[in-house]
Amino acid sequence: MKLIERDILRAIRKNLKAPDTIVIHGARQVGKTSVLKMLESEISKAGIPVCYIDLEDRRMLELMDRGPNDLIVYLEQTGRLKNDRLVLLIDEIQYLKDPSNLIKILRDHHSERIKLIVSGSSSFDIKRKFSDSLVGRTINFELYSLNFREFLKFKNIDIDLEHPVTSMPLINQLKKLFSEFVLYGGYPRVILETEIEAKESYLSQILSTYVRKDIRDLANIRDIDKFNKLLEVLASQCGQMVNVAELAGTTHLSRPTIEQYLFLLESTYVIRLIKPFSRNIRSELFKTPKVFFLDTGLAQLLWLKSFQKTVQGNVLENAVFCELIKQQKKTEIRYWRTQDGKEIDFIIKSGTNILPIEVKLSGSRFNATAIRYFSQHYHPSSSICMTLDNNMKPIDNLIFKYPWEVPSCE
Repeated sequence: MKLIERDILRAIRKNLKAPDTIVIHGARQVGKTSVLKMLESEISKAGIPVCYIDLEDRRMLELMDRGPNDLIVYLEQTGRLKNDRLVLLIDEIQYLKDPSNLIKILRDHHSERIKLIVSGSSSFDIKRKFSDSLVGRTINFELYSLNFREFLKFKNIDIDLEHPVTSMPLINQLKKLFSEFVLYGGYPRVILETEIEAKESYLSQILSTYVRKDIRDLANIRDIDKFNKLLEVLASQCGQMVNVAELAGTTHLSRPTIEQYLFLLESTYVIRLIKPFSRNIRSELFKTPKVFFLDTGLAQLLWLKSFQKTVQGNVLENAVFCELIKQQKKTEIRYWRTQDGKEIDFIIKSGTNILPIEVKLSGSRFNATAIRYFSQHYHPSSSICMTLDNNMKPIDNLIFKYPWEVPSCE
């Protein structure tokens, strides 16, 4: 697979000299191995000793399960660990019986000789196996499927999104490309496939082998049909509030089981739940969350069984959510809704700064009532409506943007 510069690499490079272990979390097939391979290549080119180990190789898994000392002996005997500090890359570390012990020993007793970078496909599995002893010993990064800027790189399209695009031919091209991105999602292999049938086949494979089988095995889920039904219902409700009681009635699962499955799906990078925005912490803790999928292509296959030909409003909202969360910035994403039904899709929080964001297929359909009400009560410096059909002029403190113009509240 073609290796491209992922945004996460810039942040990882800044921590290469630190003694702490770098942990890259993310779903299967989003490119964690490619990131490790790119790091391996550039570290090697810089003349620094580097070693890549894939724990899907049972021989290496058995060796490392024997403990850190056996690993160090192996690295020394094979000539990889000499006098210079070695950068050790370990892929799929969740396969180890006790990854915490390995990381702790290497960090505390061998950090002058070994810089450890590891990847794991399930934060659920990693958190289950990682102990509290690793607090302060790891630097954690989350890798998602491609964002839109990375999508353009994969398609060899050279458009600078760091600055506003004002050329109408370029804007029209970006509209078509962003629509494609929304419809098919951001899995690297899906983007590389040129035929729609091949894209659909590959995503179906991810659904059957990872989302359904791997997650089912991970949590020992016995009633597969009900679990699959829950997935399909959640996909049909992306961008909507999650009512656990309604889900229980639809899927015939108990409320505790649904809550367990929601936690599992979040921990395995299938969905993300966002809480409502409120100045009252108690109400933030108890109000209903909204559900989003971390890949729009995957959500549509679960919901509609095939890709759509046009972008739907809730899927565009889901795509904007994905772009916001993939920024890797220290912001919180919330939504806002009043008792009488006024609603804003996203409230971005960074410290005391807040930024309300609405998402509409067409700016001409935008109703400013909720934004105005919110602005009167919370006084944000600006508000944004993100739309593919952006031919609107600013209204008061409301700015219209295209969905690839990802805003920041920092």
